[in-house]
Amino acid sequence: MKYYLVALFDTESYNAMEVIQKSICKKYKTYKNIPMLHITLEVIDDPDIEKLSKVITDILKPYKKFKVETNGIVCFDPPYKSVNLKIENKGYIIRLARTINDTLKLHGFNVRENIDNWDLHVSLANTNYAVREWSGREYVAACNSAKQEGFYRLAKIERIELWKPINNRKEMLVKSFPLRDF
Repeated sequence: MKYYLVALFDTESYNAMEVIQKSICKKYKTYKNIPMLHITLEVIDDPDIEKLSKVITDILKPYKKFKVETNGIVCFDPPYKSVNLKIENKGYIIRLARTINDTLKLHGFNVRENIDNWDLHVSLANTNYAVREWSGREYVAACNSAKQEGFYRLAKIERIELWKPINNRKEMLVKSFPLRDF
């Protein structure tokens, strides 16, 4: 099973992004339960959870809560049909993603081979866990509408979590790693 290491936002940042997500999801009736907004830092195949938890705890020890720059909308075409907030690949977030990837590889975990071609993003709406498939026209309209609205914000990351790939907030959380305060 794949597990996802994700960065999560503080309440203020989350609420600002959720307005856009709810607008898209309501207009296109895509979800029964709207997925939680997050930035995927790493995807790990069939890990030893105990070992993984210890390695991640060690990686995150020096990290404090930090800010990321959301700058506009990026869309991933079919088969993904995904509308996303673009995260600037710079600063703490990209350094953390690289450190996690490199360290997990060194410890023998099955992770992505090359993260340099990975665009950090926050998925607002896509075909995963959707109650219905978007038509091509709906996807293009949602993407264009979101791009016209735009979105720029400095958002605060307050914790990292390890998730199972299910859309049930209570069951998907495997472990939470809160970041230190400033």
